[in-house]
Amino acid sequence: MKKIEAVIKPFKLDEVKEALQDVGVQGMTVLEAKGYGRQKGHSELYRGAEYVIDFLPKIKIEVVVPDDMAPAVVDAIQTAARTGKIGDGKIFISDISDVIRIRTGETGPQAV
Repeated sequence: MKKIEAVIKPFKLDEVKEALQDVGVQGMTVLEAKGYGRQKGHSELYRGAEYVIDFLPKIKIEVVVPDDMAPAVVDAIQTAARTGKIGDGKIFISDISDVIRIRTGETGPQAV
């Protein structure tokens, strides 16, 4: 199994969610996050004063899928989240050794 974590722009969440549903992802975790990468934030003017916004709002999506689904999931996220501008985000892929469903005690792929 693979855990796929994607950090994306907030306004792309609905598109990514629909793309993941289209490839068969049944569940996901979504977290609000703040961070920066190469873009290093930006400056904003508020009531005549300039403020530097170091941490930009982002969305982090986490899904766990069988190994054979991972390439399709990565491709769906990449296609749906891309704007072509700096700050589109990152995708991280990790191996998952086991999963346990708390309610039933199921383990492995059945628990996902």
